[in-house]
Amino acid sequence: MDCTPPVLAGRSGAASTVSTVSSLTWPLLRVVWSPTDTPPVATSVEQIVASAIRKVGESGVGCRVDVRVAGPRRDGDDRILTPDALDFVTALQRTFGARRDELLAARRTRREEVARTGRLDFLADTAGIREAEWRVAPAPPDLEDRRVEMTGPTDRKMTINALNSGARVWLADMEDASTPHWSNVVGGQVNLYDAIRRDIAHTSPEGKQYDLKDQRLATIVMRPRGWHLDEKHLLVDGLPTVGALVDFGLYFFHNAQELLTRDSGPYFYLPKLESHLEARLWNDVFTFAQERLGVPHGSVRATVLIETIPAAFEMEEILYELRDHASGLNAGRWDYLFSMIKYFRDAGPQFVLPDRSAVAMTAPFMKAYAELLVRTCHRRGAHAIGGMSAFIPSRADEEVNARAFAKVREDKQREAGQGFDGSWVAHPDLVSICRDVFDGVLGDRPHQVARLRDDVHVTASDLLDVAATPGAITRDGLHNNVEVALLYLESWLRGNGAVGIHNLMEDAATAEISRSQIWQWVHNGSTLDDGTVVTADLVRQVLDEEMGRIRDRGGDGSGRRELEQARDLFAEVALSDDFVDFLTLPAYELVVAS
Repeated sequence: MDCTPPVLAGRSGAASTVSTVSSLTWPLLRVVWSPTDTPPVATSVEQIVASAIRKVGESGVGCRVDVRVAGPRRDGDDRILTPDALDFVTALQRTFGARRDELLAARRTRREEVARTGRLDFLADTAGIREAEWRVAPAPPDLEDRRVEMTGPTDRKMTINALNSGARVWLADMEDASTPHWSNVVGGQVNLYDAIRRDIAHTSPEGKQYDLKDQRLATIVMRPRGWHLDEKHLLVDGLPTVGALVDFGLYFFHNAQELLTRDSGPYFYLPKLESHLEARLWNDVFTFAQERLGVPHGSVRATVLIETIPAAFEMEEILYELRDHASGLNAGRWDYLFSMIKYFRDAGPQFVLPDRSAVAMTAPFMKAYAELLVRTCHRRGAHAIGGMSAFIPSRADEEVNARAFAKVREDKQREAGQGFDGSWVAHPDLVSICRDVFDGVLGDRPHQVARLRDDVHVTASDLLDVAATPGAITRDGLHNNVEVALLYLESWLRGNGAVGIHNLMEDAATAEISRSQIWQWVHNGSTLDDGTVVTADLVRQVLDEEMGRIRDRGGDGSGRRELEQARDLFAEVALSDDFVDFLTLPAYELVVAS
């Protein structure tokens, strides 16, 4: 294929329309539609270019690609954004970007069907997979024991502390705990690059030194962004790239071979999947990446977060699609609650949840989800990883710590008793508590995958039994949702995606639950436990009160432009007539605009 300026031809009238606008954005691509093709129906440059990309991808004919870094320069760019690395990301984008788009469209179609029926169920056409005998690939040695996993963003200090924490695994989070500022996207890759090579140090503004200890470090499992997020600071052929492919591609390109030489491998946590077809796409990405860079097939290992309600109905199928690369599933409890609200937001009061603090893992629908996950994983030879303990110890109040530590221990005892093979914590001080609990159950064994949980029998109705959840909607819960969302969004917009609020480590799931609960309460005319109806006017009143309190306290971002942006954004996504799928989508537009 010739890469001269574009000439796009089709049936009558198509060529002139397309060539007129495409010359503005396509200096390096020539695409020809055959006379039998239907001419592209497009109303914007973006749609026409997207159609052109899809056509080139289907043709299998190569062409030089226009790649442009639109983000600001930062230290480490020269090591991460190399020509070869960008070529690799470009290949991923051109090969898989259109499929990603189709799967996002399929999400909308499926949600529309749920809105019509008010139901989800296990898939009839994949029953054979659920009934057949098969197992995922054996875990590599450094993922055999996952009894305690530390989570956190990939800033330099956190990277060092997490690796030194004594946890078996570190979830290096480039998703919910990281704002996708371009400096975070590239900076996180720099920090992981250095950490893998044991060449990382940090000096705080106060002069404190941070270095890697001479001990067993946590195994790195990197979490890229979900399929729904684009990366507008890296353009291929004039269009934004898929954020997940950027995160995965840069990390895999620079580190896969290095990790293998260090007796580890390229390991990933996959967030927010909604179907086994989305898992199939990831599997194809892994296969393509390994073949292209000469990495042995099966070197990649992926743990999937079951944090959406449709994925809970496809756990078996998700593991099956990834079976050469799968290492487990995780009970991502906070995003799971958000997904439950989002999916059944218009299904009536039987799906309305009480205050988020009242929804424990002992609620019938959450218990069913957790135990089905353990049964599914162990039947297929995969690890089941428990949910987050988000408590941050207080340096000033030992009584607060004692109460919180007791709750963390109780939570981990429940998970270990259910059969989980490990669990998450958000702070190094919780590592020993989680480890002690699992040590007591596992002993010298690395996991309890052999415990099959044949006693567990979960139906679709069990997974959807939200109405049996105990608890109430309270005024304190309403205020807490608003306050925490404001503080979190303000910090997120400034570039910090992991925020300590009221001794809890909050990430994007926090703001998602907060705003989705309020949207659900308003649209269902829910009442507080004192009889007050939750209306848009009441929410605006609470919003004004919480903004006033934040300003009165000082700090906490008061007076900053980002706080006003957070207020407007929260009001938009919590009170709009239409439900915004992810609040990080409009929030990202503010990041790009800044």
